[in-house]
Amino acid sequence: QWVYNILEKKAEADRIVHENPDPSNGFVLVPDLKWNQNQLDDLYLIALVHRREIKSLRDLTAEHLPLLRNVLQEGKEAIVKRFGVPGSQLRIYLHYQPSYHHLHVHFTALGYDAPGSSVERAHLLADVIDNLAMDSMYYQKRALTFPLRAEEPLFKKFQEAGKV
Repeated sequence: QWVYNILEKKAEADRIVHENPDPSNGFVLVPDLKWNQNQLDDLYLIALVHRREIKSLRDLTAEHLPLLRNVLQEGKEAIVKRFGVPGSQLRIYLHYQPSYHHLHVHFTALGYDAPGSSVERAHLLADVIDNLAMDSMYYQKRALTFPLRAEEPLFKKFQEAGKV
């Protein structure tokens, strides 16, 4: 609901850094709640796409390339305009598994070791775009590894199934 409240401007409307209102290829860019916006060393913003049917990386196909390219290009432009941080100094990625199931993209300062920015969980947006350009169904076919904490319900299901 937090995501939908932002997209509908019922919450955090004053925090929006950039918005492309297009219902198909648009998104809202907001500072992550973990970032206090006082320094750029731990810059952290989230792009929330307007399309509600895209839940995660697994849902993406070549049909979504215009959306993903918009997020990449416009997100970088908005960040350099507002914060003076060029795209070359950003890590731009999606999580798999995501912490909530509405497609969102993380923009962090390159030098910031943000939670979940390591290779086990983060998939660089530029790589996602390239993979989908090569094979529209890449993320439906590819085996994706991801970390799980011992207390997570999904980990317990893997244990019960003898897969751990």
